[in-house]
Parts: sequence; structure tokens; C-alpha cells
Amino acid sequence: MGTVGAMAGAARKGRADRMSGKRARRRGILFLLVGPSGAGKTTLLRRLMRMRLGLKRLVSTTTRPPRPGEKDGRDYRFVSDEEFREGIRRGLFAEYAKVHGNLYGTKAGEIDSELAKGRDLIKDIDVQGADALRRRYADAVTIFVLPERPADMAARLRGRGSEDSASFRRRMETARQEIRRAADFDYLVINGELALAAGELRAIVEAERCRTRRRWRSTAWATFRWTS
Repeated sequence: MGTVGAMAGAARKGRADRMSGKRARRRGILFLLVGPSGAGKTTLLRRLMRMRLGLKRLVSTTTRPPRPGEKDGRDYRFVSDEEFREGIRRGLFAEYAKVHGNLYGTKAGEIDSELAKGRDLIKDIDVQGADALRRRYADAVTIFVLPERPADMAARLRGRGSEDSASFRRRMETARQEIRRAADFDYLVINGELALAAGELRAIVEAERCRTRRRWRSTAWATFRWTS
């Protein structure tokens, strides 16, 4: 089909959609749960997912070894350094970075296809990764998470049992730098009382879904034609 024929076909389809009242599909929303190590992002996200809000959690790919209790495909996709770098060469990652000696990344294909289907996605991520994803997905909703007190963050890091003293100091220094960026993000959730913090997250998700710029085109009103 030539260019003129394709344009005419698109115009006919648009008129048919308006006459039938067919609604445009809302594009999915990408929610980013951002914060330093020890903020409690993973625990908070698990609590939110149990609320069954129709969100799909994006799982990062990493070269670091699993921690006790972590499962491949649920918490992370654990791969070798060679496999990760092959993904970089093939352009598979929407963002990737080396953090504390390990590679972490988010694959673009899953994000692009799910958002196009109207599926809302959520991902916990550090500040560096969030910056990269916002450059690619400018309409992403970013939520910065902080523990109630600095001592809470230190206790969570020590409680993992996977940090030696040098690693602990590196993470605390990185956290100090990341917390200075908190005001750069759309929302701030203080993760003190878990149920309260999860409730705030739920409120953010529901409010963002109701924004006119996202919701209007998928309503009957967007194609309604008034008659005298």
C-alpha cells in the first residue's frame, strides 16, 4: 500500500472508531521506587504487591550472587558477567550500571511491550538507575523512599549479614550522596511504619492513574459527539 493509501486507510479507521465509540488504550505507567540501600524498598514493594493493584514488578538483572532467601526470577535475574556484557553489546538494557562491584540493569524489551499494552509497571531501583530510566521514559513516576531514622538504614544493612565493614562504609557513603537528591523526585515516602508507608504508595498509584492526561483518551467522553 502506498503512502496516500495508508493515510486514507488510517483516516477511515479513525472515523470508524469515533462512530463506534471505540476508546484508545491508556498507555501503562512506569513507577520507580527510588532510594538508597537499606531504605526498605524491597520490603515495601512486596507489601504493595500483596494489595493486588494490577501492577507488574520489573525484575533487575545482576551479576552479584544471590543473598540467602533470594530466588532467581523473583528477586533478580542472576547471570554471569559474560552474559550481562553480551546483553550490553546487543543493546538489551534500558539502563545498567556497576554498583559496589556488580553489574545491575533493566531490560528495555519488557518495559516497552508492557507499557504499550497498558500495563502498569513498578520497579525498585537506586538513584543512578532511576536517572537513566527517566531519560528514556520521561513520564515515569518517581517515588523516593527513606527510612524514618538514619539508624534504621544502618541496622537494615547490617542485618543482611552480607556486608563486611568496607562494603558497609561504601554503601553508607553512597546513601549519603543519594539522599541529597531526594527533592529531585516526584514523591517522598517515609518508611517507618510499614503499613502506613504502603498505604501512601497505594494512594500515589491510584492518584496517578486518575490524572486527566492519562485517563481521558480511554473514556467514552473522548469520542463522544454532541448533537443539538
